[in-house]
Order: sequence, then structure tokens, then C-alpha cells
Amino acid sequence: MKLLLALACASSLAFGYEFGEEVPEKVRQQVSNDLALMETFVGDQASALHTEIFGDLDGKTYLDWFKKRVTRIGLHECSPSGKPVACVIPWLGSSKIWLTKYYTEADRPMVSKMSTLFHESRHTEDENNNWMHAQCPKPFKNEKGEDIVSKLTGAKLEGQHACDRTPLGSYGSALILLKNISKFCTNCSEKVRMDAGIYADANLDRFIDKKAKAALIEDLYESDGE
Repeated sequence: MKLLLALACASSLAFGYEFGEEVPEKVRQQVSNDLALMETFVGDQASALHTEIFGDLDGKTYLDWFKKRVTRIGLHECSPSGKPVACVIPWLGSSKIWLTKYYTEADRPMVSKMSTLFHESRHTEDENNNWMHAQCPKPFKNEKGEDIVSKLTGAKLEGQHACDRTPLGSYGSALILLKNISKFCTNCSEKVRMDAGIYADANLDRFIDKKAKAALIEDLYESDGE
């Protein structure tokens, strides 16, 4: 037990972050292992928005991008209402990511959890006002007239600060990351690429600015007829 904990801590420190004492060993191992696997990813190309945000589709580039922003990963409820999966709380330190039970207890694919970490790492950027979210409309429904809900928790998004007006913020950067992995990763398994595509597509409805949504569609979907 102690050896596994030491290995998880050593691995995380190699990436430039540390875990809070309250984070259980199982979560430390999962985060460290997921990020270590992501470091192996390579791709033969990347979309224009991906290049603008991350650079090449390259695992080492991803990890360098992450460790420049995140110094600590801890546990916090984030909000007394709603069902946040994770958060950044600037007044507690902008470089700290906080995970909730909807992250630690969820049985979700690896790439989904990794995208949450990268979503939150975008929120650490004080110079960009932490890429604050926009409030989703009331009502907030899809083209079929169905309530738009979080794929991660099932919570209704209407009225929540869970939408974006720019393709470069937290939802956009995570979507762009996932969709590029889905389309261009050359050494990912078929399941990883499939899961990446599913979770990328699930976030497209969160963009309530028509220009932002159109930019994402042009960058990631139109070229291959999706």
C-alpha cells in the first residue's frame, strides 16, 4: 500500500503537480496512470484550433501544457448546488484543481476523465479571467426539444453556468482535445478514439454563441463530412 502511494506521488511530481493529503490512493493512481498513458499519444496531424491551443497532437506536449498550469489536485464539493465534476476556485489558488465525487466515484472512460483535467487546467489561466463559463439559457433544449443535460452527471444544464461563448475556453479546449484524439491519434486504441469522439460530441451543444459553435464545426466536423 505504501509503495503504491509513493509511486503515485513520485509520478505526479514528475508531471509538476502534487496531490492533496485528502486524495485517496485509488484516485491518485488513476490520475497518474491516465496522464502517463496520455503522454504516449501521437498524431499525424491536428486541427487549426488544436494547434492554436495545444500545438501538435503529441502526448509530451499535452503533459507539458498541463504541468505548466496545475500545481495541486485536491478534493472539494465545488458547489453546494448542482453536480460539478471538478472545479478551479481562484481564491483558493488558481493553479489548483478540485475533484468532486462525480469525478472520483464515476465509472467513465479514461479519455473522459482526462478531458475533465484539461478542462479544469484551462480555468487556471488568470490572464484569461479563468475562462469563466456563460449561463445556459432557460429553457435549454436540443433540436428534438429534449432538455440538454450533462453527459457526465445527467444534470439539466438550463440556467447553470455550464455553457461557453468562445471555442477557446474550457469546454472548447476539452472538446478540441478529444475530437483531435478521435480523428488523428495514430497509436490510440479503437476504444480510446471512439470514447474521445463520443465525449467530444456531447459538449457541442454547450456553445450558445453561434459563431463559436460554427468555428468548432468548421475546425473539427466539416472537413470529413461529419
